Amino acid sequence: MFSNIPEVKLGMIAVSRDCFPISVSDGRSKKVVEECKKLGIDVFLAPTIAEDENDAMKAAGEVKEAGCTALVVFLGNFGPETPETIIAKSFDGPVMYVAAAEETGDNLINGRGDAYCGMLNCSYNLGLRKIAAYIPEYPVGDAADCAKMIAEFIPVARAIIGLRGLKIITFGPRPQDFFACNAPIKGLYDIGVEIEENSELDLLVSYREHAGDKRIDDVVKDMAAELGVGNAYPDLLPRMAQFELTLLDWAENHRGARKYVVFADKCWPAFPKEFGFEPCYVNSRLAEKGIPVACEVDIYGALSEFIGTCITGAPVTLLDINNTVPKDMYESEIKGKYDYTLKDTFMGFHCGNTPFCRLSNGAIKYQLIQNRTLENGGTPDFTRGTLEGDIAPGEITFFRLQSNADTSLQAYVAEGEILPVATRSFGGIGIFAIHEMGRFYRHVLIAKHYPHHGAVAFGHVGRALYAVLSYLGVKDISFNQPKSMLYSDECPF
Repeated sequence: MFSNIPEVKLGMIAVSRDCFPISVSDGRSKKVVEECKKLGIDVFLAPTIAEDENDAMKAAGEVKEAGCTALVVFLGNFGPETPETIIAKSFDGPVMYVAAAEETGDNLINGRGDAYCGMLNCSYNLGLRKIAAYIPEYPVGDAADCAKMIAEFIPVARAIIGLRGLKIITFGPRPQDFFACNAPIKGLYDIGVEIEENSELDLLVSYREHAGDKRIDDVVKDMAAELGVGNAYPDLLPRMAQFELTLLDWAENHRGARKYVVFADKCWPAFPKEFGFEPCYVNSRLAEKGIPVACEVDIYGALSEFIGTCITGAPVTLLDINNTVPKDMYESEIKGKYDYTLKDTFMGFHCGNTPFCRLSNGAIKYQLIQNRTLENGGTPDFTRGTLEGDIAPGEITFFRLQSNADTSLQAYVAEGEILPVATRSFGGIGIFAIHEMGRFYRHVLIAKHYPHHGAVAFGHVGRALYAVLSYLGVKDISFNQPKSMLYSDECPF
């Protein structure tokens, strides 16, 4: 099984303007590497310090030969504008720029580096050359500060590397009247993502070819061990194990020139009857392996999930921004206990694709809504296969990267939490709380025409997400603005 999350190998190139002592940049860069080691970060420091273009190309070759996949350009002093920026142009991977602060008031003549000034010219030249680069919020610091900034760069770099090697595989088309899950695919190519679109029939043929696969028994055992008391339908596991192997083999055999794969699959209405189960639990297991499977052929949902997976290095999920919290529940279980208004809360739901490790008391159940329509509400058979339970409480980030009808990209990021309050409902579901969610819902999600699916990362990772989206060139990145900050279309009265 191939790894579906990139590994980041960091390189660093120190640069020096030739009218400054090169020893200043040399000594400072080595201190940064030492501070990185204290944080458990391994950094390859290029032997060559770049003062001119030839140095820049030599140093770029050194980090390439060392197998580096992401690069830090360190301005130990003012830095040479052209050489330091063409490094990024020649390096095939994400690049970060960071600058050295002055070290002591006792050495501000021969020891002054002026990198604070040099970063301005560096950014100007990056703009001239239209080169994307990661620049921290405050990109100037001492060795320990720079090491911390480099640590923040790693998940950003992992996501950028992942996207450049990603293929989204779909099995569709989307369900009828779910136009919200569909968006132009040109935006994928704009950020370097490949796509392979297939029919449900292709998937069904491949699934049938896996009947009797010798690996099924081992997968069944693994499923049973994971589910424990939640294994409500043991007879269903072989079908689902067969499907899991089908998807994993498809990923391996169809990734082609790409390194990483995610899926966006059609899961209803024909799927359960023809395959004999709901695919939700299998989807959850692949997400746990770092291979998100978005429901309802949601291509940009799958893309968003993968970004979250790369940033966190952990499973994510995709949920409907689904229903309000009833007033009586809010009054009895939330008000006065948590610092949220009723409008700050909502329920995030999906049929059962959230990984088992993110659920409280997860169990295999059946899709209630489809059971009503496909099995006339009778004893469930092929509508079984959802993984259900309340989603475990904790910090979350709700986010999505989406294409508009005109193929331009936009995104939103909002940090919040899942409350430790029982939902009293079905599916994989949780009570979410995000400050000023009511206004965000109206002036971002509705006003900017976002679909009902949102990706959920388990933790507060808004800073890294914002950096990734900015690196990709997304101009419209929305967030849940505080009361003091009106949205552009919000009534001030």
